[in-house]
Amino acid sequence: METNRKDDHIKYALKYQSPYNSFDDMELVHHSLPDYDLADIDLSTQFLGMDFDFPFYINAMTGGSKKGGEINQKLAQLAEATGIVMVTGSYSAAFKDPSDTSFQVKKNHPNLTLATNIGIDKDYHLGLRAVDDMQPAFLQVHVNLMQELLMPEGEREFRSWKKNLADYATKMPVPVMLKEVGFGLDLKTMEIAYGLGVRSFDISGRGGTSFAYIENERGGNRSYLNEWGQTTVQALLNAQPMMAKVDILASGGVRHPLDMIKCLVLGAKAVGLSKTALALVEDKTMEEAIATVNGWKDDLRLMMCALNCQKVSDLTKVDYMLYGKLNHLKKENLPKRS
Repeated sequence: METNRKDDHIKYALKYQSPYNSFDDMELVHHSLPDYDLADIDLSTQFLGMDFDFPFYINAMTGGSKKGGEINQKLAQLAEATGIVMVTGSYSAAFKDPSDTSFQVKKNHPNLTLATNIGIDKDYHLGLRAVDDMQPAFLQVHVNLMQELLMPEGEREFRSWKKNLADYATKMPVPVMLKEVGFGLDLKTMEIAYGLGVRSFDISGRGGTSFAYIENERGGNRSYLNEWGQTTVQALLNAQPMMAKVDILASGGVRHPLDMIKCLVLGAKAVGLSKTALALVEDKTMEEAIATVNGWKDDLRLMMCALNCQKVSDLTKVDYMLYGKLNHLKKENLPKRS
């Protein structure tokens, strides 16, 4: 049953603790004599041809169940109050139940900047329905191959995915972003998608929510695949050849503003928060959650000042060091710093 599956996702997403987070193997080089006052620091960013006030957003998580709807209302309240973007979970669930209102958050939060999400297995015409229903600022099209393979009820036919993606990229009335679900978008996939017309990607690497773990907790027996895929930092490093011609966004295991800054240093235009945002609205009062998110903005500004960066785009010039599992990378795979 869809509702039980969606609620399982919430339960196990909150329960899972990744044994490794790639951000811990990356260190930023401090700058002791900045050129800017703290008041000079600008957090605005641009992607998908749009301007955004802050370089982080609430990423796609849930919907399609009563609990999912309640969480979406809280996430929407948090996003509206703090001026950040919210992306709903996959709208695919709404197609199965016309009475489903779990995604409808704009009525109660009219000033919210909202985006939505749909699976790549869904025909372009279903995407048009989602856009018509939700009126999103942009549409995420998610790829979740390993999750589908591990789900007993998952998809088993994938040949249509590229055609669907080409239709989304070239025919949709709103901007489209291709998003992984925590296994890390690889460079070859991005190059193929670029050829199909995609110009924005959320690389969503390993290190946060593991849908392999979730499906194994739901009754699967392949726990050796729980750590499948590339980490967020690895995926960002691998994506460097695409940075100049597409918008790269990053998510997967982002815990706090320092992780956000590291993503921006590696070229991400913005950073998505899933479990971290979910835990905020589940564990804190709304007033506490709003204060936390607004505090993150202050923390981003102070770190940018300590890195001598006035704008988000300046962060791509910051020097950094890699340790541990990332340290074996060949020099030619690392981004060039000016």
